[in-house]
Amino acid sequence: MEQQIIGILGSGKGSNMASIAEAIDGGRLNARIGCVISDVEGAGILDRAEQLNIPAFFISGDPYRTKLDGDAEQRYLAVLREHGVQLVALAGFMRILKKGLLDAYPDRIINIHPSLLPAFPGLAAWEQALDDGAKVTGCTVHFVDTGTDTGRVILQKVVHVADDDTPGSLHARIQEQEHLAYPEALGTIIQK
Repeated sequence: MEQQIIGILGSGKGSNMASIAEAIDGGRLNARIGCVISDVEGAGILDRAEQLNIPAFFISGDPYRTKLDGDAEQRYLAVLREHGVQLVALAGFMRILKKGLLDAYPDRIINIHPSLLPAFPGLAAWEQALDDGAKVTGCTVHFVDTGTDTGRVILQKVVHVADDDTPGSLHARIQEQEHLAYPEALGTIIQK
């Protein structure tokens, strides 16, 4: 089976990117990371990628704050194509993707979200779960479509909410499951 080339887009620390890299290095995922792109200059994900000798790029999403569109979208596409990317993984990428990128990678862009979708879409899902009094939450790996956290579910992992959970403690436990779920979901897609 041919090795898949993954492009990772992220805005934060890069812990999910690191879990994907570890799965590749451990032989659990037949892929390689072709490049990492962040819309945040100096983001931790760029440092982590550079430490792993993965090509890493800051590309501004300006002039938009919450979406990737227009010239910025074209710059992202150019870098992904230049690095032979076949599958795009969003790892804490805080922008909504638009038609250009979605059309370039149909059913080949996935995201991880810190809730059991369709519950608690959008920002700070762990806080939403606590505010709602949920007894369980978790994480979801899903295909990206034109909506916000509305794509087809690939895989979910459950996290029980403890009575004494804080937003920080719950988020940390969800991230532990994310680090297992993302490589597992990628493996499912790559085997198809």
